[in-house]
Amino acid sequence: MINKLNNMRELSLDQREDLLNTLKVRFDENMNRHEGVRWANVQTKLEADVDKLWSINEMEATGGEPDVVGFDNNKNAYVFCDCSAESPKGRRNVCYDRAALDSRKRFKPQNNAVDMAAAMGIEILTVDQYWELQKLGKFDTKTSSWVKTPDNIRKLGGALFCDRRYDTVFVYHNGAESYYSARGFRGLITI
Repeated sequence: MINKLNNMRELSLDQREDLLNTLKVRFDENMNRHEGVRWANVQTKLEADVDKLWSINEMEATGGEPDVVGFDNNKNAYVFCDCSAESPKGRRNVCYDRAALDSRKRFKPQNNAVDMAAAMGIEILTVDQYWELQKLGKFDTKTSSWVKTPDNIRKLGGALFCDRRYDTVFVYHNGAESYYSARGFRGLITI
């Protein structure tokens, strides 16, 4: 779950160093995700934005294994995305959003994906972003992940999720109030 002890959204020096070391190791081990990107440039951006570094730490703490997956030329920013093989463990068993959570009369989950993402300072992946992530590896072969759902679908009570089965990426629908031990959500942040 989200780090409730650190309400100030700030990491200690030791936490920052540990996180940067973890991110650098992951960056070096997965160069196919960010060809042509230099770690020194990424680190400079990370060190300059403590709020976003805190968010990336939350991604890490909930099992997302964030890594650089691209560069947004319009924002002059690196894109970090959850790259864990399966949907992040610390973000599973959640329904889609607050309205879905409030609509449940019994057996409510502890949280919802939209509120968790907002509290972490990240965005839930869109379907297109999910497909782009799947070009970098095989993700969610045993789990599934909620994705940003268009308003017209959400107004009718539904929500979208994705996974990878049979070497194919699928987009499905479910009632937004549903939740499963194998469904979480993936997020991204630009820095």
